[in-house]
Amino acid sequence: MRRVVFNQKGGVGKSTITCNLAAISAHQGKRTLVVDLDPQGNSTQYVLGISGENLETTLADFFDQTLNFKLNPKKIEEFIVASPFPNLDVMPSHPGLEDLQSKLESRYKIYKLRDALAELADDYDVIYIDTPPALNFYTRSALIAADSCLIPFDCDEFSRRALYALLENVQEIRADHNRDLSVEGIVVNQFQARAGLPQKVVQELIDEGLPVLAPYLSASVKIKESHEQSRPMIHLDPKHKLALEYVALHDRLARAYGA
Repeated sequence: MRRVVFNQKGGVGKSTITCNLAAISAHQGKRTLVVDLDPQGNSTQYVLGISGENLETTLADFFDQTLNFKLNPKKIEEFIVASPFPNLDVMPSHPGLEDLQSKLESRYKIYKLRDALAELADDYDVIYIDTPPALNFYTRSALIAADSCLIPFDCDEFSRRALYALLENVQEIRADHNRDLSVEGIVVNQFQARAGLPQKVVQELIDEGLPVLAPYLSASVKIKESHEQSRPMIHLDPKHKLALEYVALHDRLARAYGA
């Protein structure tokens, strides 16, 4: 199962959602991989506790290899780093991804990630792919490589306006490149149950027939502590309300999609 977390709007919690769902999957015994395609490297820092700039091998090296033919290229497994948490590995990001993007686009390397992850099908039960806040080469590569898509939504009007264009973009990728790609649902993040506007906006999405997933993820300062310590909620405070919401969301996805 390959699952991409995607939104063109920044600050909606893509990396946080990616890493916490992946950590729960690993905690439950599934062999889990996080692929961090965002040059900012937030997922890499969150799970590994270290920046990709301080690692010997990253996704920038993988993509650079696709541009430069070698007689003995590295295998995809060599770009994977084990995390401190059992069953959880990372293909780390690097700021150098930004500089490679135009070259990758011009030489049409859009299917390389899909092919690489297909080689790992027997090694991992589930793969989570974090993406940049833009519909660029890396995001398209992720959508082409994935079985399904989760869309974080942070309950404001700007996010709502962006949502419709985002859904159209996913459908275009599906029609042109990946017929198996599905939208698993919209993940409501930073939800404030006592505030009127978030409830109103989310209910309107539901009334429009959009696939809003429950439970919603609550706003909590605890997540900042989780980021600071590089410990996803299931490891930092598994009994916290937000941790339990993540577990419930993970288990709902697992029941519906088998991973």
